[in-house]
Amino acid sequence: MALLPWHEIDTVLLDMDGTLLDLHYDNHFWLEHLPQRYAELHGVSRAMAEMELQPLFERNAGQLQWYCLDFWSEELKLPVRELKLETAHLIALRPDADTFLAAIQRAGKRVVMITNAHRDSLSLKLERIELAPYFERLISSHDYGFPKENPQFWDALQADLDFDPARSLFIDDTLPVLRSARDFGVGHLLAVSEPDSRKGPKDTGEFEAVGDYRDLIAGL
Repeated sequence: MALLPWHEIDTVLLDMDGTLLDLHYDNHFWLEHLPQRYAELHGVSRAMAEMELQPLFERNAGQLQWYCLDFWSEELKLPVRELKLETAHLIALRPDADTFLAAIQRAGKRVVMITNAHRDSLSLKLERIELAPYFERLISSHDYGFPKENPQFWDALQADLDFDPARSLFIDDTLPVLRSARDFGVGHLLAVSEPDSRKGPKDTGEFEAVGDYRDLIAGL
C-alpha cells in the first residue's frame, strides 16, 4: 500500500473490534457460544436456538441496540455480560497493533478510539489488553446515542472533540461505518483486510486496506 501522508494527518481515529483486536472473539461469541448457551439455558435444540436468534440479529444489525449488552440481556433473557466472560480468553490484539499505537503516540498525533462497543464490552477488553494508555479518549457510540453508521454520530464527535475531519485518519473494519465517515468528510480512510484471524481476507470494497500495521509507520 502507498505511504500515508502523515504530514497531512493530525488526528488518528481508531475502531477497536476487528481493527485493533482480533474479531475472532466477537464472531465466536455471537455465532457459536451465545447460540449454544441460549439453547442450554432455554432448553431448546441448537438448531432451534439459531432459528430464533437469526431474525433478531438481522433486525437489529447496524443499530445502536445491536451493540448494547443490556438490550440483548433483556431480549434474550440471558446474562450476556457473564456469558461474554466465559470466552474472554479469546480476546487478543491484532499483530503489531501495539507497535503502531506506540509509534503514532510518539509522533505526537492525537489518538482517539471510537467504538460501537457497549461500555461493558469495552471495559472487559481493556481489562485484558492494555490499550487505554495509547489514547487521549476512549469513546463509545453509546455515549452519543448513535452508532458510527449514523451521520449524527459524526456530528456529536465533532462537537465533542473539535477535530478537523480533513486532517484525520480513520481505520475501521466495517464498510458502512467507513462510508459514513467518508460522507462526513474524514480525509484519510483505511479498511482492515483481515479483521478475524480465522476467516482470511475480506472484501474491503472501495477502500484501501491495511494488513500489516508496521506498513503504516513508514514516513512517520
